[in-house]
Amino acid sequence: MEKTDKIWMDGSFIDWDQATIHVLSHTLHYGMGVFEGIRCYETGSGPAVFRLEDHVKRMIKGAECCMMRVPFSEKEIMNAVLETLRVNRIKEGYIRPLLFYGYGTMSLNPERSPVRCCIAVWPWGSYLGDQAVKVNISPFMRIHPCSTHADRKICGHYVNSILASCEAEQEGYSEAVLLDYQGYIAEGPGENLFIVKDSVLQTPPLGNIIPGITRDSIITLAFYLGYEVKEVQLQVEDLKNADEAFFSGTAAEITPISQIDDTLLPVPCGEITREIQEQFMRIVRGKNERYLSWLTFLK
Repeated sequence: MEKTDKIWMDGSFIDWDQATIHVLSHTLHYGMGVFEGIRCYETGSGPAVFRLEDHVKRMIKGAECCMMRVPFSEKEIMNAVLETLRVNRIKEGYIRPLLFYGYGTMSLNPERSPVRCCIAVWPWGSYLGDQAVKVNISPFMRIHPCSTHADRKICGHYVNSILASCEAEQEGYSEAVLLDYQGYIAEGPGENLFIVKDSVLQTPPLGNIIPGITRDSIITLAFYLGYEVKEVQLQVEDLKNADEAFFSGTAAEITPISQIDDTLLPVPCGEITREIQEQFMRIVRGKNERYLSWLTFLK
């Protein structure tokens, strides 16, 4: 990770290396916190953050699920994101806001621990690289929706993702695909998933997955491009028999999938995946006026 100069923490900027917390901070021990992954892109009109308001709203909703009394408004957090980019002179990169419980109590109930907020930014390319990736069907099941708020970006949930990702890499794959408690395709460790079959895009329905903002953007874009999109429960065989498949997410952007376990898809990156990928990148770089409302420009 490339360090930048400043991190916004609880309303003030501090040096990157001074952005520390107490070892008895509640979230460090128990995982109750929420975060977002957001991107800033360079455009012809200067740097712009992609769907900033939607990301911050999702984080605040996640905080509410975690019973967090957030000390900052949505507007304050949005402004802090923009100012953090300006202070660090970032024209294109990744943004990580985090709401967490600080030092206060070791009781499981975090009520007596302060809710803290930090925002860091840094340059970062596509999470899974620029090429199509090989994936395996993970032996780890996605978190059961009745055991927690499985559709929120809660810090502790990502132990599940870490286990799946590490196991996949140990087996020689770039990423994993997790199944839900019913045995249907859920998502990747940090990405939503789409398949293309007979020119129809299909993706798992909401409920057991993160309601991805990139996922939502792709559905909107695909309809505009004239494609049918279905939110349906997908079996492993649906994925392996797909014409095309790809991950979507803020970090991964649109990453084609070329292989599932030992099954090779017909082409590493199909025509529809490539079109979605190219059109999405035009949108985030401000080259499609129809979607300029998705961009918050640094001024």
